[in-house]
Amino acid sequence: MKTTLTQVRTYDRSVQLLMVNQFTINLGFYMLMPYLAAHLSGTLGLAGWLVGLVLGVRNFSQQGMFLIGGTLADRLGYKPLIVAGCVLRTVGFATLGLVDSVPALLAASAATGFAGALFNPAVRAYLAADTGKRRVEAFALFNVFYQAGILLGPLVGMLLTGVDFRITCLVSAAIFALLSVVQIRSLPARRADDAARTKAGGRERVLSQWGGILRNRAFLLFSTAMIGSYVLSFQVYLALPLEVRRLGGEGEFGTAAVALLFAASGLATIFGQTRVTAWCTARLEPGQALAWGLLTMGLAFVPLLAATAVPVPDEGIGRRLLAAVPPTLAALMLALGTMIAYPFEMDTIVRLSGDRLVATHYGLYNTICGVGITLGNLLTGAALDAARAAGMSALPWLALLVLGLACAGSLYGLHRAGRLTLNAAEPEPVVA
Repeated sequence: MKTTLTQVRTYDRSVQLLMVNQFTINLGFYMLMPYLAAHLSGTLGLAGWLVGLVLGVRNFSQQGMFLIGGTLADRLGYKPLIVAGCVLRTVGFATLGLVDSVPALLAASAATGFAGALFNPAVRAYLAADTGKRRVEAFALFNVFYQAGILLGPLVGMLLTGVDFRITCLVSAAIFALLSVVQIRSLPARRADDAARTKAGGRERVLSQWGGILRNRAFLLFSTAMIGSYVLSFQVYLALPLEVRRLGGEGEFGTAAVALLFAASGLATIFGQTRVTAWCTARLEPGQALAWGLLTMGLAFVPLLAATAVPVPDEGIGRRLLAAVPPTLAALMLALGTMIAYPFEMDTIVRLSGDRLVATHYGLYNTICGVGITLGNLLTGAALDAARAAGMSALPWLALLVLGLACAGSLYGLHRAGRLTLNAAEPEPVVA
């Protein structure tokens, strides 16, 4: 961690602030969101379908609005969108803790989702613009701060929620309010290099720019191939905990084993990301690193696949080991695959954009991957149900392994064809 902080100090103040901001954003978000469903169904007594609706509105308003947020960032500048997102999330999280009517909860949930759509593309585009040739290393450091927030947030939230969930909401809102003030005062204004031309024209101009991005075949192929990385990495929150609970039960052991999954994944990234990125940068081309990252993520499910060949003990230490060890190994390998791929993934988006409308590209990329995650999770859930009903426990792990292999092969093919380089990008020319 000392080496990480030393590296961070070599960047401009704006970059340092963006990394600290992302840690704080994730801290505030993850101290609240894991406990929201229990608050809605328990404290407020909402029906299950209403809980799903409130949570679904948040996800839809974020994933569906990423393109809008990215476009606004390219037109208005990165700082205003970052600040606006934090202010909106302040209001949304405070409202979640203070209201109990369904319309107000839906509005607050939509606000928190749209807030993410505003600042996420802007933060990444700002970071890419201010780090130049050091983008890959910068995004590796960014991921360390990102994961640290994810790791610490639920722990803080658990302590606060143990007192009152409303306190959790208000503390989270206060964090975002403080973050808004700090960014207003300290974050330098930053526009895209083509911002003046981007602002020219109105609705027709925006549609023309979107059309140009949609004609960038290399970018669309890359985005589609990378969907698998998000579906696979999300299984730390879906399939792996379900597997732990299936074998380990719902009691204290199951809870501890699930916590171990998250801790192993987060700590591995915090302490290993910069070393992994330095090793890959010295030995691999970006396309090769992406392919190896996806391959590693696919192979993460081999321990679970192998475990299906082992008879499941009725109880005792054997059953507990089977419940905890294979999922934890899978979580560690998923973390390793993400460490390999993520910095090069973020850098590739910038290169395929041709350094034009970078935030808009990030926005569309997030939307494509967000839709893919939703469909992937539905299919994964269906595979888990089908596997249990048919007594074929290997089915979901085999499907996820095949997905990783297919996406790794696709990325390697794009790399060999030269479609992941700047020369392969086909963005719409930016004209006044």
